[in-house]
Amino acid sequence: MVLGASFMTGFSACSDNENTPEPEELSQQEQALKAVIEDYVNKSVVPTYKGLADAAIELADACRAMCNAGPSNLTEDMVKQAGEKWITARRYWELSEAWLYGAAADYNIDPHIDTWPLDKTAMENMLNNESQMAQMKDEESAATYVSNSLGQGLLGFHAIEYMLFEPANATTDQTSPRPAGKFTANELYYMAAVADDLRNQCVRLEISWADEGTYSESSEKWTYLADAELEPTFYYGESMKNAGQGGSKYKSYAEAVQELLVGAQDIADEVGGQKIGNPIGNGVENDANYIESPYALNSITDFIDNLKSVRTAYMGYQTENGVTENYIQPVEHSLSDYIKTVDPELDTKVINTIEGAIEAIGNMKEPFASTARDPQYEQVNLAAQKACQDVNDILDEVMNAIQNN
Repeated sequence: MVLGASFMTGFSACSDNENTPEPEELSQQEQALKAVIEDYVNKSVVPTYKGLADAAIELADACRAMCNAGPSNLTEDMVKQAGEKWITARRYWELSEAWLYGAAADYNIDPHIDTWPLDKTAMENMLNNESQMAQMKDEESAATYVSNSLGQGLLGFHAIEYMLFEPANATTDQTSPRPAGKFTANELYYMAAVADDLRNQCVRLEISWADEGTYSESSEKWTYLADAELEPTFYYGESMKNAGQGGSKYKSYAEAVQELLVGAQDIADEVGGQKIGNPIGNGVENDANYIESPYALNSITDFIDNLKSVRTAYMGYQTENGVTENYIQPVEHSLSDYIKTVDPELDTKVINTIEGAIEAIGNMKEPFASTARDPQYEQVNLAAQKACQDVNDILDEVMNAIQNN
C-alpha cells in the first residue's frame, strides 16, 4: 500500500473542530463527488461485502455439514456443493479487492483470509498434532482458536480450497472436487474451523461498511461477531459518505475519491506486479510458486475479477458480472460520469484501458502454475502484466483531473 500512503500524506487529517462547510455550501465539484461516493458505498462496496458475507456463511455451513457427517458418511455431492460455495464466496472477495483499504486493512482481514502459497508443511504437522486438533473439535471455540493461533498460511480461502479441490494433473486445465474418501476426520475439523473463521471475517467486512444500526445485536450476523469478539469499532461507509464532517476520516469528498482511486490502483498494481509478475519471473519477486488459487484452477478468474472490481469502482456495476446481479447495483452517479463532464476524452481512455486489461488477462491460460513460465505463453502473460500497469497509470491521470478541477 506504498502508493496509497504516499499520496494520502498530501492531505491534512480531519479535525472535529475544523470549520467544515455545511452541505449547502459544498462546491460544485464536492456536490458531484458526494453523489459519486454515496453510490459507490451504497451500491458497490456494501452490496459486494453483503454478497461475500452471505456466501461465506453458506460455505461455512457446507463445511460444517461435511465435518458433522465424518469420513464414513461424507458424500461426493457434499464435497461438490461445498466447492461451489467456495467459488461463489471467492468471486465476491475478488470483486471487492479494489477497496482493500478500510476494514480489510485496519483489521488485517486481507492477509488473514487470502495469504498464499499455502503452508502445506505446517498444515501436515498441525493435522498430526493432537493437542492442536483437540482445540478444533469444539465447534463453539474452534474458529476463535484457529484465528488466534494459526499462521496466515493455514487460514482463509486457500486452506479451504486445498481441501475441496483436486486438479487432474499439473498441466491440464481441469480440476474436480476432492474424492470424499480422501478426507480424514482431522482434515474435516480443521476445514470447518477455518471456514467458520472465514465467515466471521467476511461478516465483519460487511457490517463495518454498512451504516451503523443496519444489523441489530440480536441478528445472526452480529452474533457471529459478538461470539468471536470482532464487533466493528468504526463504520467506514458512514465515514466516507460524511466526508468533511466531524468523525469522518476524510476532509473532503475529493479526498474520499482519492482513496477510491488509490484502492483501485493498488489492486491493479498487485495483479500485474505480484499475482502475475511473481510467477512469471518479472514481478516484485521471482517466485514460481506464488500462484493464487491453484487447486481450484481459479487464478485467471481471480485476476479478471480484480480488474472488474476496478471497473466497478470507476464505472459502477456492469451487468455481465452475472453472479453479483442480486447484490451489486448499477449506480446513477459514477466517477466515470464525473470525469466525463471535465475530460470526456480521458473518461473514454480510462474505460478502454480497464476493458483492455480484462481482455488481456482473459487471454491467459490455466493452470497458471504451468503456463506462467511456459515460453508459449510468455508474450500473453507479459501483455496482461503491462495492461495492469496501464490501468495504474491512467488512474494517475484521473487523480490529476480531480485535483485540477
